[in-house]
Amino acid sequence: MKLIHLISSLAIVACTTFAWFLLGAALSHRTYESSATMQSEVSGVWGPEITQEHPQAWFETPNAPGGRAQVLPATSKVSVKLDSEPKQRGLLWHRTYDVAVKGDYVFTNPTKIPQTFYISFPLPGNTAGLNGFELRLGEADDSTQSVPGASGTVTKAILLPASGSVTLHAGYRTRGTNTWKYNFPDKRRIAGFNLTMQTNFPEINFPVGTGSPSERREDTSGYTLIWNYPDVLAAPSIGMDMPKRLNAGPVAARIAFFAPVSLLFFVTIVLLIGGMKGTPLHPMHVFFISAGFFAFHLLFAYLVDLIPLLPSFGISAATSVLLVCGYLRAVGGNGLFKIALPAQAIYLVLFSASFFIDGLTGITLAVLGVITLALLMFMTARIDWKSFFAKKPPAIPAL
Repeated sequence: MKLIHLISSLAIVACTTFAWFLLGAALSHRTYESSATMQSEVSGVWGPEITQEHPQAWFETPNAPGGRAQVLPATSKVSVKLDSEPKQRGLLWHRTYDVAVKGDYVFTNPTKIPQTFYISFPLPGNTAGLNGFELRLGEADDSTQSVPGASGTVTKAILLPASGSVTLHAGYRTRGTNTWKYNFPDKRRIAGFNLTMQTNFPEINFPVGTGSPSERREDTSGYTLIWNYPDVLAAPSIGMDMPKRLNAGPVAARIAFFAPVSLLFFVTIVLLIGGMKGTPLHPMHVFFISAGFFAFHLLFAYLVDLIPLLPSFGISAATSVLLVCGYLRAVGGNGLFKIALPAQAIYLVLFSASFFIDGLTGITLAVLGVITLALLMFMTARIDWKSFFAKKPPAIPAL
């Protein structure tokens, strides 16, 4: 191999790298535009993140600041059913869900005289509608008379006798995106609280700032999670993030940005081993190899708009392998083909597939780099490099 051929080959790889960066930037731009446009549309249909606030009550007394004494439920029993229903729009999956909330809250008059209690239940804001809405004080109350005020809070009044209690029954079904939360008043004492959450997904992820459940049980469809706060000061919020889905746009963009690494590994292997076996490659061969690699990413970038992610990846990878390995077989026969096929399967297909799993790409790159270095060091240890870069390649040294 001539030194000028090596420099020309590196220049071709550099030009292909620039093309990959343009492709990756175009994919990122498309994904960003799709995300900004589709997120507002999805939120308009499914609603935003849902946050349910803990109910409160108050009664008038001159002994309290502002003339109102705030009262939290003496006991609370809440059930939440979360069903993840992700929706795909464009290149992105949106983490939408259905939620059904039911709660029984017992309010107790702490004084020795009858008091008029004003019990408030805050409704989640900007929802896509509350289906099956129920809000009753006691068993005889009429839920159809419960109308929220301008603040989105339903308030009901009831006369409680001394040390008397009443149960607030609340419930609804709605839809949201990304996260569901249940919040408590800041720095207040929460007593007798129990929340049971059922999910239809096994990927459990609690939002930042929320507490972990006291119990968890896995079943056939997901998890049953229980939070118990028997007597807690400044109780942490409760929440659940919806499972993440593999988004085609970001994955395709990341694969394109890292593609030069796989091409550089492949070209290095083929150039050195091909030269050692008496089949030196011309820069034009490198040009067509680079084009074959680029075909994978170009085809993958636009197939993901039409068909699911994994079939898109399989079709694109098979096309690229047929192009590159078939071309090298025509150039150097079965000897070069037997080198190219496993090398492309590892450096293109396996390396690109590692982007499907978060956190696996870095270790995959490191392992492939170390193995490639060890292989090349072993195979070229006895090569006369001066002769190798001469006009005629040297004979393979005896191992």
